[in-house]
Amino acid sequence: MPRLERVGAAGAAGEVTVGQVADWIEAAGRVTVLTGAGMSTESGIPDFRGPGGLWTRDPAARRLFDLAAYRSDPDVRRQAWQRRSEHPAWRARPHRGHAALVGLERSGRLRALLTQNIDGLHQLAGNSLDAVLELHGSIHRVECLSCAWTGPTEDTLRRVAAGEDDPRCRLCGDLLKTATVSFGQSLDRAILTAAVAAAAEADLLLAIGSTLTVRPAASLVDVALRAGARVVVVNEGPTAYDAVASARLGGRIGEVLPLLVAELTPAA
Repeated sequence: MPRLERVGAAGAAGEVTVGQVADWIEAAGRVTVLTGAGMSTESGIPDFRGPGGLWTRDPAARRLFDLAAYRSDPDVRRQAWQRRSEHPAWRARPHRGHAALVGLERSGRLRALLTQNIDGLHQLAGNSLDAVLELHGSIHRVECLSCAWTGPTEDTLRRVAAGEDDPRCRLCGDLLKTATVSFGQSLDRAILTAAVAAAAEADLLLAIGSTLTVRPAASLVDVALRAGARVVVVNEGPTAYDAVASARLGGRIGEVLPLLVAELTPAA
């Protein structure tokens, strides 16, 4: 069963029920959702910083996500393409928590689904393309670092499988990379602007599967709080915003989220 606790600004904890949180969602006209790596770990995609995370197990792998290293070092690019070919996102499937967010959208309450994940599982589960804002990009697209050509990742991975270990853009000959945000690379300004608007317009912000320490994504919680939104955190461990959240719900996301939306009525 999920563990729920309300944490006030002074840090004092009190009990809050699943039903109360579900009622908050029911009463909200606009719910903005922010998801992090914990949303995808239950689908078999490891996070980066957790106990079993990629960088925890292999600290050197962090270099593969550095834009300057990627541009300058062919070995980094070759390793990166090999890892992309083997990425668990190609086999992963949405879980019950993903399905619950589809239900939230169908109820008419979802303002936007802001995700730090690059795996496309929200869309695969059934959330609409217009609703999902991919803050850190998508592994399903490849882009040229020079001419901005873009195309499906699967097409480039076929080239890698055929022997091109460092594929180049067929338009201009420059470097290709998945359309994901690396260290040293800025977030897409249009997507970030849309995410800020969604946070500012929320009656309730639901932060799921994130410790809320990576910015600028975590700053969206501040935007929602300043606008007067109630914040609910769903995460197995503590987060940077527990002291200001109306509630934090612990437990498996795939078990917690269905309980919160199971009895939602269509929004008025």
